[in-house]
Amino acid sequence: MSSRNKKKKKFADYVLSWEPSVPVAVVEAKDNTVGVSHGLQQALSYADILEIPSAFSSNGDAFAGHNKVPEPGEDIETDFPLTDFPAPQVLWERYKNFRGIKDEDEALVLQPYHEEASGKEPRYYQVEAINRTIEAIANDQRRVLLVMATGTGKTYTTFQIIWRLWKAGEAKRILFLADRNVLVDQTLVNDFKPFGSVMTKVRNRKIDPSYEIHLGLYQALTGPDESDKIFKSVSPDFFDLIVIDECHRGSAAADAAWREILEYFSAAIQIGLTATPKETKYVSSTAYFGEPVFTYSLKQGIDDGFLAPYKVVKIDIDRDVEGWTPPPGMTDDLGAEIDAREYNRQDMDRILVLNQRTKLVADRVMQLLKATDPFSKTIIFCEDIDHAERMRKAIVNAAGPLALENPKYVMRITGDSVEGKAELDNFIDPESKFPVIATTSELLTTGVDAKTCKVIVLDKTISSMTTFKQIIGRGTRIDEEHNKYFFTIMDFKGATDLFRDPDFDGNPVVIYTPGDDDDPVPPDPPDDPDDDDDGPDDDDPTGSKKIRVSGVDANIVAERIEYLGPDGNLITESYKDFAKKQVLSEYASLDEFIRTWNDAEKKQAIIEELEEYGVLLENLAAEVGKDFGDFDLLCHIAYEQPPLTRKERADKVKKRNYFTKYGDQARAVLSALLDKYADEGITTIESAKVLKLQPFDTIGTPMEIINDVFGGKDGYEQALRELEQQIYKQADVI
Repeated sequence: MSSRNKKKKKFADYVLSWEPSVPVAVVEAKDNTVGVSHGLQQALSYADILEIPSAFSSNGDAFAGHNKVPEPGEDIETDFPLTDFPAPQVLWERYKNFRGIKDEDEALVLQPYHEEASGKEPRYYQVEAINRTIEAIANDQRRVLLVMATGTGKTYTTFQIIWRLWKAGEAKRILFLADRNVLVDQTLVNDFKPFGSVMTKVRNRKIDPSYEIHLGLYQALTGPDESDKIFKSVSPDFFDLIVIDECHRGSAAADAAWREILEYFSAAIQIGLTATPKETKYVSSTAYFGEPVFTYSLKQGIDDGFLAPYKVVKIDIDRDVEGWTPPPGMTDDLGAEIDAREYNRQDMDRILVLNQRTKLVADRVMQLLKATDPFSKTIIFCEDIDHAERMRKAIVNAAGPLALENPKYVMRITGDSVEGKAELDNFIDPESKFPVIATTSELLTTGVDAKTCKVIVLDKTISSMTTFKQIIGRGTRIDEEHNKYFFTIMDFKGATDLFRDPDFDGNPVVIYTPGDDDDPVPPDPPDDPDDDDDGPDDDDPTGSKKIRVSGVDANIVAERIEYLGPDGNLITESYKDFAKKQVLSEYASLDEFIRTWNDAEKKQAIIEELEEYGVLLENLAAEVGKDFGDFDLLCHIAYEQPPLTRKERADKVKKRNYFTKYGDQARAVLSALLDKYADEGITTIESAKVLKLQPFDTIGTPMEIINDVFGGKDGYEQALRELEQQIYKQADVI
């Protein structure tokens, strides 16, 4: 079961740019069977996304235009001849007016991006984030906050910002600050690599002034003693620009030790990056950096097709939801009497350890993996290090032969484990098969780019929205190369109830804003076991304070699956019922659906259209059966037709002796395509890449098959269409 994100990206017909990655206008082109302004609303929607002032529509006979910054007395919308389209300079002046760019700032605003040798270009929202930041700095804004959901490329975006400021001479010495070594090392060897020899990592508690780009840990620059504060070894005006990664963590608190670095270099431009701006009574990202100059949310990323959607498997355990009270006089595994009170979900693995409960969770996780892919990268978030170690052992036992074949099938990756942390790079490397499963507490909640992670297990009490967003972010990256388009969340502790919180994807609300003369700083907030955003991963490694009980059963009493719907909310009704409503709203009758399906040049187009409405064939296959094709799944759930498996359809085609009209080689190709359909489905045989696969390579290259066997592209496509007609003959349906 899944929620694949192969959404069609939004494409404007034409985006006009003053310079590369500086869009100034959008044009939608229609044919002359419609009015000149027919595409203007569509153009405006794209202009709003790009935050540009000029939108145009044309039907080939004339233009219609919308100007968001009209001169006094000038109409907002006008029609004009094709020969009167505004000159580029006019559109650029409009853009400058709309964005508040002064003439003297043009050189900085138009400083070119770094061009990748691979041809990689920033996505539209990255362009907007970069341009907004550069424009804010051009307007003398010294504190800038960027909010971008995990997986949307914050570090690449940051690199382009720094590159342009550095090349323009606006910032000569730059410091990139993070709070974890893995974040610094990933940045150094990946996105920041083009800086080359002018870049260094702060090592051996020394800032080397011979370098221009410095990457460092907060902890390497400061500490409790004055001798630890090596940032003071250079003058306060040494750095022109400081970028603070994951700024919702240490730098958000007014009295944080790390804040003193920022205050020492207060004259520098400071850019804060976060997926989760933190706003509590005592900790505020926006109070320090100001309101975000740009925000790109998880919901928007999923809606645009850049981030992976998810399904939620919510699992209730009897001892969690019903509570557990020990009988009078009951002792734990060490012989100590257990307090006679009710223990609930929040107590599990924090105070009370029920060994059977741990085993139950591990068994259920392995049940899901074995039913889908036992080698799907999985992170299990536990209450603390002790819980993570017990979960590791329970997974080893539940995995059985998988763990025997490779002792690194599951690893505990926590702050105290040298062996576990040594495997972190392998866990996040898409090319490394092992470790498959990581049990952790805090170490993997933020910043670790595990883009092939397909399963996130929550056996951890979470009430902090910041922590929740960061954890969910471990699964949101899409990796097309490794077929990762969605991820699954297994929730044993009700953490995903936070999805229903309006703050999950909304803007933070500042509860406390320090005044200019606030002194002393606000007191430390009281200890809150549920808000562990900034806590190190070393809480109670021995678990010595816990009550451990081996002889108490634990059972799953309820389980339900929720899917992410097209409106961004979780679908809690039967997925089959939801899908049926969506299909019927698009195709009112079985005849209409069959006619549309048969007429479609590629069936993938219908599948993608239904995906836009939240109808995902993998989800239906999980409920109805994995051996049925897309056509049969849709006919079955929407029109109550008895489905045929792909193999049954393929066998029917073979029995008709349909292939006899073709020569030997063409028959071999079409027979192999039919077998591919039976094994993998219609989208596989419609793909242009199918002829590169086995067994076609024994027949010839794709070009040889198309040209020599079928007489060219038209002949091959005609033969493929006829094969599909045979597969979906109407007599087989009703």
